[in-house]
Order: sequence, then structure tokens, then C-alpha cells
Amino acid sequence: MSETVSAEGGASYAAAGVDIEAGDRAVELMKEWVRKTRRPEVLGGLGGFAGLFDASALKRYERPLLASATDGVGTKVDIARRMGVYDTIGHDLVAMVMDDIVVCGAEPLFMTDYICVGKVHPERVAAIVKGIAEGCVLAGCALVGGETAEHPGLLGADDFDVAGAGTGVVEADRLLGAERIREGDTVIAMAASGLHSNGYSLVRHVLLERAKLGLDQHIGELGRTLGEELLEPTKIYSLDCLALTRTAEVHAFSHITGGGLAANLARVIPDDLHAVVDRSTWTPAPVFDLVGKTGDVERLELEKTLNMGVGMMAVVPEESADVALAALTDRGVEAWVAGEITHRGEHTTGAELVGDYAN
Repeated sequence: MSETVSAEGGASYAAAGVDIEAGDRAVELMKEWVRKTRRPEVLGGLGGFAGLFDASALKRYERPLLASATDGVGTKVDIARRMGVYDTIGHDLVAMVMDDIVVCGAEPLFMTDYICVGKVHPERVAAIVKGIAEGCVLAGCALVGGETAEHPGLLGADDFDVAGAGTGVVEADRLLGAERIREGDTVIAMAASGLHSNGYSLVRHVLLERAKLGLDQHIGELGRTLGEELLEPTKIYSLDCLALTRTAEVHAFSHITGGGLAANLARVIPDDLHAVVDRSTWTPAPVFDLVGKTGDVERLELEKTLNMGVGMMAVVPEESADVALAALTDRGVEAWVAGEITHRGEHTTGAELVGDYAN
């Protein structure tokens, strides 16, 4: 590591812009929140070089498959920075990682995080970790470790970014995916809580840069300020999806993230089949219309970028649809039949949206 000479002439890490004491203070502040995510398989505490998870817990599986995923939250961090709100962005991070893992039917086990900052503000870092810990509780996983890195000279004093990686486990003969999907299956949509954590480069460009809207500006159609809408945490579906697999037969899930609904659904559709999703079965939240109309964004472009009000989809046998919907409703998840699986025929893609959105 290169050194920087201070004004007094002596080289020091502090003179280079790294505050070790602030980092230590941040660790102390976050310990309480990390403890709240503890599972019985976790060994040790925060502060070790590696997080430990007792793999003997997997002996109850006949053939355990480990599932892993890693992700960040994109430029949504810029909204958090501008608003000075740091305790929700971690919730988004858990959703992006653990809802990818649950797609294959895996139970989330543990997660690690990486927080990169221009300058360590202990309370801010602790607030970010608080959000990650709260998200882990909602996903049913443990937060077993992480890293906070200070990058002076590369990031501004208030700049930061977050990333995470997670691990889950699924019994091999319960693995979900394209191999299970059959013609005639039903596609069930689960409502998003808002924009979630994708498409913020477009959203920021349209609403903040072009339209010059303020984050503290109250938007009538949203019923709150723009900043409050844009920082709405991503819904975490992990435990809801796992509960659904225990209640009804499920063939596949699809987490609707970057690339939009059709592209993400197509990832779990076999080559000989095709998913048809009917837009008329739901009405996207007002924020999607706000982005579209304000930026004169074509519908296809919106649908390729944003989730359009659907955060997760399940593919189930037609005869299981009613049971699946009832199970999700009992858990407080807004869900509806949105489409069906048909023969691929001449279609060149695995999924398409048809019709017009309901008013």
C-alpha cells in the first residue's frame, strides 16, 4: 500500500485519509444488529477473519445443493446519500441477493456484506448494517460477516456503495427450475413494493436530471415525497416463497430484477415452451407512470428496465393455482394469476407481455 506524507512530514495511514478508529467505532455500533440475525448454526461472533457456519446442519439433507448469489443495489445508493437515509438500503441488498437464491427453492442460510465508503462515518455505516441485519431477519438468514473499506481519493467523503453475497441450500430432488415446467402451467405474479432496486439510472435521469424534481417534493399521485417513494425498500419474498413450496406444488420462481419482467421470466422457461403474461391482470403503481410520462419513455423501454409492479413470479400447475394464491394471501402477499405456459411454436423468446395494463 502506498503512503502519503502528512503536512508534518511523517507518513501515516490517517494522512492518507483512512481513519482506523472510526472503522473500529462502526464495528462496535453494528454488533447489536448483527446479533439479531444469528441462527443456531452460526459459530463465533463479529470480528473474526471469517464467518463460521456449522455445516453439520446439512446432514438432514439426502443430497444438499448449495446455492450462492451476489449483487448490489445499483445507483439507488445515490438516493440514500442525497436524502441522508442509510437504514433502508441494506434491506434492498438482502432482497437482491436472497430472493435470487430462493428462486431455485433454496433456503437462505447466511450472508456477508461489503460496504465501500469515501470516509467512515460510524453512525452511517452502522445504519447501513442495521438495514442489512433487518433484511436478513426477514429472509431467515444469518449475517455472518462483512467488510467496510475506506477509499479516500477515489470516493467523496459522503459517497458509498454496498454489495453482498449469500448462500442457501436445497434438497437436490426439490430443486426448482425450467425442468419442472409443463405446458398449461399457471403464472402467478406477486406485487412489488415499488421500483425495488433496478432501473435507477433511468429513474434518476428522467426525474432528477431532466425534470429537475426535488427529492423533498411532494408528488400528488404518489401520496408522498419523491424521495420517500424512491427509497421504498425492496420487498423480500424469501420466506413467502419457501412457505409456498410447502403448501402447493411449485415448478419455478422468477425474481424480477434488471431486464424487466419478460426477460427474467424467460430465464426459467424451457426451450420448447413460452410464457404469456397478460398486462390487463394488474395496474402498475403510479411511480411507473410518472417515470414513463415525465421522460416520454416508451412502454417497451420501461418494461425492459423496471419491474412494472411485479417483484416475483411463480409457475405452478393449473390445479395448484387456487391453493397457491390462498397461501400467499394468508401471508399478506398480494398475488394474482397473470398468465400461462404455452407451446413455444414460432415464438423466438421464452416470455412475452400481451394486452394493456388495467386502469
